[in-house]
Amino acid sequence: MSLERRISLITLGVSDVARSTEFYGRLGWTRSSASNDDVTFIQLKGIVLGLFSRASLAADAHVEDTPPGFSGVTLAYNVTSEIGVEAVVKFAVSCGARLVKAPEKVFWGGYSGYVADPDGHLWEIAYNPFFPHDEHGHVVLPE
Repeated sequence: MSLERRISLITLGVSDVARSTEFYGRLGWTRSSASNDDVTFIQLKGIVLGLFSRASLAADAHVEDTPPGFSGVTLAYNVTSEIGVEAVVKFAVSCGARLVKAPEKVFWGGYSGYVADPDGHLWEIAYNPFFPHDEHGHVVLPE
């Protein structure tokens, strides 16, 4: 057996589902009617973003709800130019994101910056000249 190469849903554990839903709504991401007061689902291109109480998410996974901090995970939003990185970072900050790292040229040959959502989840906004995009805006890796 092998699994298809895909991720169906990414769920972020948040301290306040309504506050996080409002933040992502300001980015222009629409809450699905499949959502309720306890969980928000947002349809993205080929994947669903879930917002769920951090404590409830930990309980569901049967793990301890440890204090927020760097989790060793970042989410990335790739764009097709350095100017695009600047524009997206500026827009995210205007929507309530916290600037973590201003956009800059990076060691691997691209250009990126980091913002954090209201719960500190890190989003890298990146231009990677080695990862072209298809007509739908998806990153296309070499075979």
